[in-house]
Amino acid sequence: MDDTLVSQLQPGQLLARGVCRHLGSHNFVAVEEFVPERGKRVDVMALGPKGEIWVIECKSSRVDFTSDQKWDGYLEWCDRYFWAVDVDFPTELLPDDTGLIIADAYNAEIIRLGPEEKLAPARRKALTLRFARHAARRLHGYRDPRL
Repeated sequence: MDDTLVSQLQPGQLLARGVCRHLGSHNFVAVEEFVPERGKRVDVMALGPKGEIWVIECKSSRVDFTSDQKWDGYLEWCDRYFWAVDVDFPTELLPDDTGLIIADAYNAEIIRLGPEEKLAPARRKALTLRFARHAARRLHGYRDPRL
């Protein structure tokens, strides 16, 4: 993606882009704007090399964070939960018992791992299948936009 396309992204999308790049360096694959169940949409869901599932919510400002009161509903859909923010974000607003990633459009750094809460095996299997089907459908949509 060239700088012209990057300049068209919203602040949260820029953070998600950097997060996905960084997670790739840890052998994770990621999908942006993933819906684990009706009524919930996470900014980034990542699947690790051992089947671990992480959810990352990208917050571009104090207002963006304080206006989102649904984040704790995402905890039941992952093994670890993270916030991704830029270097200027007031991180003291974020709960200490969650993960923290500092990101920009080009990369990120995991500052703090949140606690690991293993998903139940049945939920992990269903979520992994949903993740794979979603990723395949999105890829096919890029190849065949009329689908």
